[in-house]
Amino acid sequence: MVPVREGGPPGELPNPPKLWSPEAASERTRELRELVVDLRSAAVRLRQIHAELERLTKFWGPEIDAPDHPDRGLKERLVTEGAALTRRLEGEVGRLSAEGIEVKDLDAGLVDFYGLVQGEVVFLCWRVGEEEVGFFHPLDGGFRQRRPIPERSAKASPGPRR
Repeated sequence: MVPVREGGPPGELPNPPKLWSPEAASERTRELRELVVDLRSAAVRLRQIHAELERLTKFWGPEIDAPDHPDRGLKERLVTEGAALTRRLEGEVGRLSAEGIEVKDLDAGLVDFYGLVQGEVVFLCWRVGEEEVGFFHPLDGGFRQRRPIPERSAKASPGPRR
């Protein structure tokens, strides 16, 4: 865990735009539930597009870019859709990051909030399906190292199993 310090050299400590309390983070998850599910769907579609583009390229090779190729239009539509999805995903994740919220794993619905626990900067850890933010882990740790937030341990539950 990283202790809170003001004015240290750049790169020494993270400089999150916001430190969340467990209560504020839990409140924010009410809006994030739907957004994370939508972003997960966008990421799934993006993977499908990449797979289809790879299939087309392997099958046709450079011929697919010929002006009269029958699948050229399909390739162009897939490229355009993929670029739009990428912009959307990057934009939403960037917006969340600017709020001190880190999307860790869309497939698992894992989201971390910069916060303080016992005077240390940590990640408050939440995943889709959990009612509130009740766990934390060190900044250099991950989901496997998460522990109940001390002030909330009586209320925290591990959430659904996958």
